[in-house]
Amino acid sequence: MEVRRRQTRRIYVGKVAVGGGAPIVVQSMTNTDTRDVAATVDQIRRLEAAGCEIVRVAVPDREAARALRSIKAQTNLPLIADIHFDHRLALEALAAGADGLRINPGNIGGARALERVAREAGERGVPIRVGVNAGSLEREVMEAHGGITAEAMVESALRSIRLLENLGFFNIKVSLKASEVPLMVDAYRLLAQRVDYPLHLGVTEAGPLLTGAVKSAVGLGILLSEGIGDTIRVSLTGDPVLEVEVAYTILRSLGLRKRGVELISCPTCGRCQIDLEGLAARVEEKLKGLQVPLKVAVMGCAVNGPGEARQADVGIAGGRGWGMVFRQGEPVRRVPEEHLVDALWEEIDKILQEREERHARQ
Repeated sequence: MEVRRRQTRRIYVGKVAVGGGAPIVVQSMTNTDTRDVAATVDQIRRLEAAGCEIVRVAVPDREAARALRSIKAQTNLPLIADIHFDHRLALEALAAGADGLRINPGNIGGARALERVAREAGERGVPIRVGVNAGSLEREVMEAHGGITAEAMVESALRSIRLLENLGFFNIKVSLKASEVPLMVDAYRLLAQRVDYPLHLGVTEAGPLLTGAVKSAVGLGILLSEGIGDTIRVSLTGDPVLEVEVAYTILRSLGLRKRGVELISCPTCGRCQIDLEGLAARVEEKLKGLQVPLKVAVMGCAVNGPGEARQADVGIAGGRGWGMVFRQGEPVRRVPEEHLVDALWEEIDKILQEREERHARQ
């Protein structure tokens, strides 16, 4: 079933379109010290290679703000400056060429400070993300709603949005992040009924790889399946490149993006007579870095495997000491088990070559 997406305004972060029917954008955030230009540039380049489309960097002080100019000169991705409390850092980040700001309008330093930031961002065509976090809601908002609730998060967001709108600034996107999935889902659902600004989705502080991937898949998956969300970040403890990989896996599973290879494999059962886990790991490693849309299957049963993975572009299914290579569920050839991965790769090369030839004829 095709997901019918919620209609939102379109904004641009650099040259990347967000909202208004544009493809859902994958973001991440560096975990390097922004003042260390070389380390930050290296990480951004790795993120770009993995498919990241927008990257956010922390700007805790003036040195970090000034470093943005050098970072931007050496990288291609749009840069969002993440700033709290000091509006002067936002102004310096804009002067250094930041393509977006992530701020909390309520804590940036007062009405005049916010006006200066909004005016400068407006003149430069730079959008502002209103970032609400369940862990840092205003005291009076929590008191009014009896604690940290979805309604409290939405009220906090609407307060910040109104502050910018009253200044004539509408180049906005919004996030409502929480580490509790039900809270985050309810908050986004409520806000989606109140505004048409593009929404940036994320489960904050999701945890290490396994826990974080599962929580993000559940939270983001629910909202994305309902058509809510224009850009996403999967927050994981560790290498941010993994955030990008998990994000695309979530989007591919819902049919919302086709970038990269989708690897499917069966969970094994008593019929399995090959080292399927090892075989799948070898295939996964070999496919790393291949960014073309392709569905590859590794199945443990030569009898049912091809049929069960009929929607795969190509795959292998193993038996006792041998295996079958198949395309769209149809057998192509039978090879010894030790040659299965090489035979699969040969078939993938043929598919990619055929696609290139079709593209050249068009």
